[in-house]
Amino acid sequence: MTSSEPPTQQPASRRIAEELRRQIHAGEIATGEKLPSERALAEQYGAARNTAREAVRLLAEQGLVTAKHGRGVFVREPQRLFRFGSDRYSIKNRETGLTPFRLEAKRQGKEPRIEVLYIEREVPPLDVAERLGVPADEQSVVHRENHYFADDEPVQIVSTYLRWDEARDTLLMQAKTGKDGIYGRLEELGHTMTRVRDEISARMPTPEEAGILHLVPGVPILEVLHTSLDQNLKPFEVSRYVHRADQTGLLYELPVE
Repeated sequence: MTSSEPPTQQPASRRIAEELRRQIHAGEIATGEKLPSERALAEQYGAARNTAREAVRLLAEQGLVTAKHGRGVFVREPQRLFRFGSDRYSIKNRETGLTPFRLEAKRQGKEPRIEVLYIEREVPPLDVAERLGVPADEQSVVHRENHYFADDEPVQIVSTYLRWDEARDTLLMQAKTGKDGIYGRLEELGHTMTRVRDEISARMPTPEEAGILHLVPGVPILEVLHTSLDQNLKPFEVSRYVHRADQTGLLYELPVE
């Protein structure tokens, strides 16, 4: 004779989080509205304060709320910064004088900021060496490491690799590369972008990436390995984009050949 075990009861913190999530999705707690304090939530749901704190943490993990130091916890606006893959390198956009990221951010009502962390000659990662067609066992590339922000919130890490023999002794070794950014300087070196290849994958972040992008546990990243090809279909630049998946969308509109 076998006995059936009673169903496991859902933890109180998860029940509170699900009720708050329902209220947020229903608009009962509006975007930008401040959540009740942990003490108020604990009293409202007849739970311990630690339980209420865990419920709020679960909501933050799901990207529904964000904590603002000294002010409280607020419902986040469900807004993504889109990367327009088929349009971002268009020649017509050159008239703006803005780099692709700055133009995309401005068009979406965001204030862009870019921090250049370093520019160094390096041995390339194997996947970069293969796509750029350079030796993988010597310092054959220049690595430009940038962090990108929208409204002062970190949204992507960009590692750009260029051939050392082309970039040396040019503005490509400087943080400020002039009008049209690195693509303007690469055009001067004889590389006009005519085709791009974006390889997109999703994965969990490394601890370093999670720290840079201020990710809460459980939020994945989108990785775009971008290769630029010139008028001779020769690859001349490879960039690895690491986007936080909860704030990034990818949009591609391509002709069907």
